[in-house]
Amino acid sequence: MSKAEVTKRGPAKAATAPFAEIVMVCAKCAKRQGVGAKAVRGGLKCALKADRRGRKVRVVETGCLGLCPKRSLTLATAGSLGAGRLLVLDPTLDPAAMLDALLPRSTGDAP
Repeated sequence: MSKAEVTKRGPAKAATAPFAEIVMVCAKCAKRQGVGAKAVRGGLKCALKADRRGRKVRVVETGCLGLCPKRSLTLATAGSLGAGRLLVLDPTLDPAAMLDALLPRSTGDAP
């Protein structure tokens, strides 16, 4: 693994991330729905490996994101958080459909 570029920004340091996008899965919602965050995370990772979008995506489990919907999962991406939004998905969706809802294809991407 190559060493990331580190720059000094006041009292903090900034480094280049080894991924282009992040998907956060609320572990509490997944547990309440009986699917488990590890299963959702694993399904999304498998769907990402089968998908050829060309971007590196990190899928992580988080603690409670604060929304707590009934019969749904709460997920977030960097883009959704930047817009002040959380994503609520049906836990019965297959991972490829979840991936399409979380990270829509840009118009230049091949199907």
